[in-house]
Amino acid sequence: MRWLPAIYVAAVLVLEPVTPVQWPVSFLLIALPVVAAFAHTPAVVAGITIFAVTFEGVLAGTPCCAGRSVGYLWERHYVAVYVSTALVGALGTILAAHRTRRERTLATVRSVAETAQRVLLRPVPHRLGPVIVESLYLSAAAEARIGGDLFEAVPTSHGVRLLIGDVRGKGLFAVETAATMLGAFREAAHEEPDLAGVARRIERSMNRRAAQLPGSDMEERFVTAVFAEIPDREPVVRIVNCGHPPPLLIGRDGVTELDPTDPAPLINLGGLLGDEYHIDVESFHPGDQLLLYTDGVTETRDRTGAFYPLTERIRSWAALPPRELLDHLHQDLLAYSDARLDDDTAALAAYRLPEETRDC
Repeated sequence: MRWLPAIYVAAVLVLEPVTPVQWPVSFLLIALPVVAAFAHTPAVVAGITIFAVTFEGVLAGTPCCAGRSVGYLWERHYVAVYVSTALVGALGTILAAHRTRRERTLATVRSVAETAQRVLLRPVPHRLGPVIVESLYLSAAAEARIGGDLFEAVPTSHGVRLLIGDVRGKGLFAVETAATMLGAFREAAHEEPDLAGVARRIERSMNRRAAQLPGSDMEERFVTAVFAEIPDREPVVRIVNCGHPPPLLIGRDGVTELDPTDPAPLINLGGLLGDEYHIDVESFHPGDQLLLYTDGVTETRDRTGAFYPLTERIRSWAALPPRELLDHLHQDLLAYSDARLDDDTAALAAYRLPEETRDC
């Protein structure tokens, strides 16, 4: 974009000698300040305006253009041409100033959003006891870079506890709900003896928050979630699924969807549907990997509208370590959707280290 004014002038110089005499192509320089306003500062646009006025006079006097320009510019409308260029230059300068202010505002908004994201979705530790954890977050709102998907990993005396969730709705409405849930999880993960207790504790926290809001705002902010617990010494993973897409277990037997045997109610709907939270226990041996993800992954569509086949695609990457697995998933989602991700996307990959590498 910064080279656009130079390209524009070059195009005028190419067209001027080859067009008929009655076509004064040099008049196109009137638009040069507006062209410059797309990428340059107000001071530069003002300078380009002076250049355009001067260059119009130069073109009028060149041998190749004198036959068409002198009679037209100087004898008829030369004053109108210069005045028009100056007015367009003033408009371009104003546009450049407005664009510059908007860019500064957008940069500030992005900076604030990134800071909020680091507080709300702080980076998970790479190593939690015998488990390697990596995360992926992609927001559908490019300017905000923050949305309603959430995740967390906490080392506790009960093992590594993981959370991934998806808040109904988007924007600040969803971010506030996500913050409430994450705050509750970070406390409950340490204090509750089992995952069912963690889910109940979060349900109570969300209900208390709902009671503080007017109307039914908070009551409509339900969250799908998966809670997982990886004990330090037992080769298992415990899971409570609250209406969320099932995790994938990547292990010696391939890739398996861990569907819940008794799905629990969505978070913040326990008062309506009951607060019975069933814990599923699955084998999780050293070298196995657990992938938690939000529906932004599986609901990504290609050009034909087909959903992203996560289980099928990930089988060919099953041997990759967590960071590389998520990076590959990120690139594959962009390629599958032609870089059109319509929903927030989050994923957590947890890898249980082999016994011989835990002290490394």
